[in-house]
Amino acid sequence: MPFPFALPTTSSISFTDYFSSSTHPSLPLCATTARGVLRDTLKKHKRIPTSSQASNLPTVQAALNEYISYLFALDSGLSGAKIAGEEIDLALIKEPEVEWRATLTAALPGREPGRVNLRSLESEFFFTLSTLGYVYSLLARAQLHTLYSAIPPEPEQRSQAIASAMRYFLKANAVHAYLVNRAGVYNIQPAAVDISTPVLGALAELTMAEATLITVLKDDPYPATVIEDRNKQSKDWMYKGVEIPKVRAHLFARLCLAAAEHAAKAQAMLGRAAKVDEKLVKYVDDLRRTARGKACRFLAIDTELAGKTGEGIAWLQSAKKELGFSSYDNGEGKSSGFSKLKKGWAERKEDRKIEKGQDWGADAGKFEEGRIVDMLMQKWVKQNDTIGNQLIPPWESLVTAMPSGREYHTSQPFVPPTLDESSIIKLRAPPEPNDRAFEGNEDDSDMDEEKTSTPIGGFPGSKSQYSEGSYF
Repeated sequence: MPFPFALPTTSSISFTDYFSSSTHPSLPLCATTARGVLRDTLKKHKRIPTSSQASNLPTVQAALNEYISYLFALDSGLSGAKIAGEEIDLALIKEPEVEWRATLTAALPGREPGRVNLRSLESEFFFTLSTLGYVYSLLARAQLHTLYSAIPPEPEQRSQAIASAMRYFLKANAVHAYLVNRAGVYNIQPAAVDISTPVLGALAELTMAEATLITVLKDDPYPATVIEDRNKQSKDWMYKGVEIPKVRAHLFARLCLAAAEHAAKAQAMLGRAAKVDEKLVKYVDDLRRTARGKACRFLAIDTELAGKTGEGIAWLQSAKKELGFSSYDNGEGKSSGFSKLKKGWAERKEDRKIEKGQDWGADAGKFEEGRIVDMLMQKWVKQNDTIGNQLIPPWESLVTAMPSGREYHTSQPFVPPTLDESSIIKLRAPPEPNDRAFEGNEDDSDMDEEKTSTPIGGFPGSKSQYSEGSYF
């Protein structure tokens, strides 16, 4: 369940005021137009209801790729690199000035994140590519949401959705890793927390952790079993029992531990960054807990398959401890009444979010994993009490002997969209005297705030009735 990133918006800018080219004079004008389209697309996307934004993500991705190709052309012109075999001569008139909304920077409760003033093309470059990384994560999120629909997908559809989500996570990781490397090469001083090296590094580790967990989800039958059990429309229980195939439990446990290590690195990096959104910090911690809880659950399955039910129950106890649920009583994994009620309320709240398609997944799958552990715990404790009668060892001793993590993915290189040869040739022609770049038709962000903000305690739409000064 990927983090629900909010896409940033930006102010307008005309590159013709900041750049000139003797070899490709139309480049600043065309770059301004591509950015104006992106600016309008981001603002329109922000106004779409949250439940409907997923279907608009391909439009945002297309606008980003179109603008990024011009952004790389501007960057190549300043650095002396070639595009499509041609060298672009680009002169800097003055440093560009633009604003972006910092969506990963901590803000006051109930207030929208503030805008950041940027005074370099490099900062514009980082914010734009970071937005592309967010879009890839949101596209993966949209694919995974189909697994929780009222009508469960067919096995083939489920596999396709998981494979698509994995590809999007790897693309997001490639973008963030590219920005981390670029920041190190150019020794960039961040103008905002969102594009600081610790946050970019944390996002690279986070997306790798999510891609690794998706690898496990592809062959893990237990989440689908729990979802099917909660499906009120399903009648399969009337004529057949639950069939769970055997899994490569030990391998999956090591993959989950590798994901937990990536999440722990992301958590440490966010700890070095100031004023990061608390929702992101909590999500990274929950993802680390979920990954370690999954690892303990797979080790429990591996142990139970070997006939050691008592040790398997102890691993499930450690899974609940890693997930943060839990008081234990005589090794049975039973929670106290209040903690059980609190956990059940949180699970139902998350279920309603999934049904509405709004703000779901902020727990990083922690509650879903807790349900799987509870299902196995109930089954194995009953089995051990009636048939096995095996002793349940202390779970603390098992955790200290956990295996090492095993990597599955390697970070892929980022392949940026670039202008083709025909587009470069068109840029050689000088613009017509009456040509004007499209900077966007949407209102600027300050105007949006002016229209939508209401004084504390006031009724919606009553802002004009209040004076700008004191209320007293």
